[in-house]
Amino acid sequence: MKTNPYSTSMIQFIFLAFVLGVPASLPANDQLTAEPVAAVLDQRARIEPENRMTNERIEQLLPKLMQETEIDLWLVMAREYAEDPVFFSLVPQPVFAARRTTMLLFHLQPDGTVQPLSVNTYPFGEPYQSVWSGGNLDEQWQALGNLIAELDPARIGINTSRHWPVADGLTEGLHRRLIEVLPEGFDERLVSAENLVVRWIETRSASEQAVYPHIFKLARSVIAEGFSSKVITPGVTTTDDVAWYLRQRFHELDLPVWFMPYVNLQREGVACESDDPFCGTSGVIMPGDVLHTDVGICYLKLCTDTQEMAYVLKPGESDVPAGLKQALAVGNQWQDYLTDSFVTAQTGNQILAETRRKANDAGIESSTYTHPIGFFGHAPGPTIGMWDNQGETPVRGDWPLHPNTAYAIEGNIRTQLPEWGNQGVRIKLEQGALFDGEHVTYLAGRQTEWHLIGPKTAR
Repeated sequence: MKTNPYSTSMIQFIFLAFVLGVPASLPANDQLTAEPVAAVLDQRARIEPENRMTNERIEQLLPKLMQETEIDLWLVMAREYAEDPVFFSLVPQPVFAARRTTMLLFHLQPDGTVQPLSVNTYPFGEPYQSVWSGGNLDEQWQALGNLIAELDPARIGINTSRHWPVADGLTEGLHRRLIEVLPEGFDERLVSAENLVVRWIETRSASEQAVYPHIFKLARSVIAEGFSSKVITPGVTTTDDVAWYLRQRFHELDLPVWFMPYVNLQREGVACESDDPFCGTSGVIMPGDVLHTDVGICYLKLCTDTQEMAYVLKPGESDVPAGLKQALAVGNQWQDYLTDSFVTAQTGNQILAETRRKANDAGIESSTYTHPIGFFGHAPGPTIGMWDNQGETPVRGDWPLHPNTAYAIEGNIRTQLPEWGNQGVRIKLEQGALFDGEHVTYLAGRQTEWHLIGPKTAR
């Protein structure tokens, strides 16, 4: 599958400006420098685009997915402090909890549209039609049973799953109570909605595809800040100092992280063996060190997962050693092998096997552990390798690749560095990308040059 090496089309960026209501710009190349961070909306201003994108998904995407998975009525039920994993992808903002017991129903109509309904003490408003509201829990459950009887669906999807955590949000207590209020024989119509849930969570709408490059650019821009002389003083700054800088900077921008930023180093004289899956240590950063970071943020309901590399210049150096340039180029070649293997309907396991075949044929020592991304940093969809398993992954690795899905293109290569006496070094990379059914496009470019720290400004 041909990979687009650039960030996204100009049309998408123009649409991004419309979605966010802020200026959008197209990076001139893949490499981001320590430039000012792109615009971030305040909390109030985020509500309108988030709700617009949610409504778009329910109105335009959900009907197709319910038909595809043969679900006539989808039930999503949750209680406060025990929200279903898909709950917040379906409700308008600002919503912080399920509020008592919340019942959402999505009914596939004969004309192919979906009717969103709520049986809830506190009505949501658009796009939901409130069928019942009040304070009596028994009456609420009876109203749900009556509504299901009236709709008379042949297949009722509920969120229960053995293999997909995101599709297993219906608690035991709610499940039992549901069966109690269903009309006689309707319990036989209950089916797992796991296929619908996975397709719902993994698929990106047109608006999400337009805004996603901006979100990944935010993450990459802060990495560029962290990997610069603005933050790092060799001989003084530690890897933990940089990690906490990244976390604090995201906090200042009101961009929540979904895991603690991670920064590590590789150094001449500190072995990087083949059986070490990551090769990295912590400590005071020194000239000649190779740095790596892994960060993930969420904004406008969409999450990122990004890894990049930096080099600390030694006195007298003005550029990264030639061996490291070549190592990064090998890492980019591995990325190309992976993304060129993306073919609609191929499974994650098949894509992994093809990637490994290409890399092995080229003599590249690589490890692939790529995953879908979206409403969750580690989202459902085709698993393409695991860092601790380069063979087949049951179930999740058997999921097929679908168009309009996003991925963290994640993995590493290991090579010998001549400047370090042929000591091993790992190039660990991760960048967000979109698969449109034909091409893989990096959402905010990818790292093709080293971040440089020292006398020369980072590029």
